[in-house]
Amino acid sequence: MFVGNSEKVYILDKAEGNAAQINGHPAWGAVWDFNTHTSVAMEVVTNVFCASGMHLPNGSYATFGGNGAVGIGGNIGSNTTDGGSAASFDMTYQDYDGRNAIRILNPCTDTDDFSSPQCQWFDNATLLSMQKQRWYSAAEPLADGTIAIIGGFVNGGYINRNYPNTDPEFEGGAAEPTYEFYPANGTTATVMNFMIKTSGLNAYAHTYLMPSGKMLVQANYSTMLWDPSTNTETDLPDMPGQVVRVYPASGGVAMLPLTPANNYTPTVIFCGGSNMTDDMWGNYSWPVIDTFYYPASSDCQRITPEPTDGSSPVYVQDDDMPETRTMGQFIILPNGKLLMINGGENGTAGYSENTDTTLEYGQMPYGMSLAAAPVGQPALYDPDAPSGSRWSNDGFSTSNIPRLYHSSAILLPDASVLVAGSNPNVDVNLTTFFPTTYQAEIFYPPYFSASSRPVPTGIPGTLTYGGNYFDVTVPAASYSGSANDAAANTTVVVIRPGWTTHAMNMGQRYLQLNTTYTVNSNGSIVIHTSQMPPNANLFQPGPAMVFVVVNGIPSNATFVIVGSGNIETQPTSAVASLPANVLAASDTSGSGSASSSNNSASSTHSGAIIGGVVGAVVLLGILGALIGICISRRRRAANHAPKNYAISDPKPAPNSGYNINYGGFAAGAGAAPRANENLSADPYYQQDYNASSDWTRSNMALNVPPSSPYRDVPQRENGMSMDIDPYAAESRMSTSTPDDGRRHRF
Repeated sequence: MFVGNSEKVYILDKAEGNAAQINGHPAWGAVWDFNTHTSVAMEVVTNVFCASGMHLPNGSYATFGGNGAVGIGGNIGSNTTDGGSAASFDMTYQDYDGRNAIRILNPCTDTDDFSSPQCQWFDNATLLSMQKQRWYSAAEPLADGTIAIIGGFVNGGYINRNYPNTDPEFEGGAAEPTYEFYPANGTTATVMNFMIKTSGLNAYAHTYLMPSGKMLVQANYSTMLWDPSTNTETDLPDMPGQVVRVYPASGGVAMLPLTPANNYTPTVIFCGGSNMTDDMWGNYSWPVIDTFYYPASSDCQRITPEPTDGSSPVYVQDDDMPETRTMGQFIILPNGKLLMINGGENGTAGYSENTDTTLEYGQMPYGMSLAAAPVGQPALYDPDAPSGSRWSNDGFSTSNIPRLYHSSAILLPDASVLVAGSNPNVDVNLTTFFPTTYQAEIFYPPYFSASSRPVPTGIPGTLTYGGNYFDVTVPAASYSGSANDAAANTTVVVIRPGWTTHAMNMGQRYLQLNTTYTVNSNGSIVIHTSQMPPNANLFQPGPAMVFVVVNGIPSNATFVIVGSGNIETQPTSAVASLPANVLAASDTSGSGSASSSNNSASSTHSGAIIGGVVGAVVLLGILGALIGICISRRRRAANHAPKNYAISDPKPAPNSGYNINYGGFAAGAGAAPRANENLSADPYYQQDYNASSDWTRSNMALNVPPSSPYRDVPQRENGMSMDIDPYAAESRMSTSTPDDGRRHRF
C-alpha cells in the first residue's frame, strides 16, 4: 500500500483468485478513498507478487519486479518459459510475468478523470522494465531521486539459497546479486558483493541513505555502508546475537526521527525477527524446523551508522519489546513515537505445505502458515524515553484479526493508521486456520483522546533544501491552555509514510523542521519554520506529509513536494536565520476544547479527534476482496494445489466488539468520469514518439495476445528502462538517442 495524496490509498495484491474482477480476470490492484471508505478495482497486468516500490520526485510512484505469471493454486502459468520453471502468461488469471516490470502510477484525486491513462497504472514491461528479474528486491532513493534497486530472487521460495550453499552468488540462476538504478541512464546492473556474503537471507534487504550519500544495508546478520557511486562496501558490526531481521525473519525496522536535537543524525532501530540458526532455515523450498513452534525474537538494537563525534558505529542494546514478534511493523507517528503493530509471537513469514519436520500438509497445524500466535495488541515505542521505559501498550485494545504474512500498515493523513492484509496461503483460502483476510482496520493512537486538533495555515506546497523560512499560523481554537506553553510545545514535522509491504515501509522517514515562534495577544501562534536542511541525503526529494503538532496533538496532513520535482542534483540554498522567540506579554489561552472521552464517530479527518476509540483498532469491513498483498512461492505441482481456495465473495466477519463498523467497500465499482486536469510532471505525457497514442495501456498492454511472447524487441545491455523511460536523461523518445532505426512493434 501507499498513500497517493490526501484522498487515495493505492493497494496492490499478487495475481490470485480474488472475487473482485476487472476486464474478465481477478483484480489485484485497487484505489481506496480515504474520505468515503470505498474502493475501485484498477487494472494491473503483470504479477506484482512480492515486488518493491518507491516514490518519485514528482509525486508519482514506481513498483519494481514481482513474480512470474501464475494460475490457480499458485501454479506456474500456462505459457511457460525458463525451461518450465516460470511462465510469461497465464490464461486463467491473465497475468503476465512481472519479474522485471517497472510500473508507474501518477496518483489522482476526485477532480481528475480516473478513466484516463494518466490516472491508471502504466504496466508494460515491453516498454519499461528493469535489466534484471527481481523478486523481493530492495529499493532506496538517492539524493537526486534516482532509485537504487538491490538484489532479489529470480526463482525460488522460502529463502534465497539452495542447501548446501555451493553457489552463493547465483544459486544456479535463482538468485540475483546485482544492483541497478531507475532510471538506468546508461548504467548496467552490477554485482554487489554484500549480496553474495549474505546469501540465503538477503531478501528485502534493509536500506537507508545516510547524510554522506552512502547507504546502510543490512541483511542476514551482516551490516555495511555502501557507496552507490563507486560500489565500495565498508563493513559495520554484525547484528548482536546473529538475530536475522530481513524476510522471512521479518523484524520491525525504522529510522528514528531526524530532529534538530539530534543534529539530523540518523539512527536505525531493529526489533524482533528470529535467531534461528543457519541449519534451521532450510532452502528455497521450506524450513528444516517447525517454525510455528519457534519463538520469534523480542530483541531491539540501535545503530548510528555515521556518528558525528568521530566514534566507530556500534550496535547498542535497546529495550526489548513487550513480546516476541515476527512481521511486526514500525509506523512513525507525527508526535515522534513509533507504533509497533501486526505480526506473530512464533515463527517466520512465508508459507509452505510442509517442513522438514512435519512432512505432510495434512499434519501442518496452521495450514500453510509458518507463523503462529498472532499479536493483536499494538505497542508504542518512545525513542526519547529513558532506557528501560521506552515501550508501552497500556490502554491499547487487541484486535482479534490475525495480521501475519502479507499484512501491511501505513500512516493516514489524519494521523491514524490503516491496517490491512494477511494471507499465509498459496492462493485465496477463506477456510484455513489463518485465512485470506479482506477486512481492514484503523488504529487510533492515544492523541485521538483530544477534542480539538491544530488547524494550521501557511504551509507551502513545495519545500526546498535550505532557503527562506515560512510562517505557519496556528489559531487559538487549535489548542487549549497557555498560549506560551503551546508555542513552546509545537513542532512542524515532515513525514513520508513510505511504500509498505511485508512489514516494511520502504522510504519511511520523519524529519522535524527547525522552528521559532511568536505568540500573539489573541492567542494565535505564528511558527517561523525553516525549510528542509540543505542536504537531500537526509530526506530525498518527492512527496511527503507535513503535520503541525501542538502539545502532542497532530493536525491533519498537508501534502507537499520536497525538492524540485525532478530527478536531478537538488538545488540547495543557505539556511535563513529564524527570528527569536516572542512570548505574549500577558499569557493568553487557546480556545480549543480540552481532552474528552467522547464516543462520537464523526469524521476524524475534518474536525474533532475521536475520543471513544483511543488505542483501539477499529474495524472498517471488507476491502473489496482485494487485499492479500503477495504470497511467497509459486513453484507448486498441480497435485499439491491447496484445498478450499475460493473465488466467491467472502462473508464479512463480525465486528468483534469494536466501537465502530464503517461497513463494506464498493469493490470493482466504476468511477464516474470527471473533468480531466492537466497534471504537471506527468510521466505518461505522450511525446512525439508516442503520437499514435501507443503509449496508452488500452492500445497496448491489454491487447497483447496471450500466446505471443511478452517481449518483441530484445533489451539493450543497459535495459529497456534506459530506452523508453520517461525519467531517463536520454531515451528512445529522444531523437538524439542512437537506436539503429529500430522502433517497438505492437
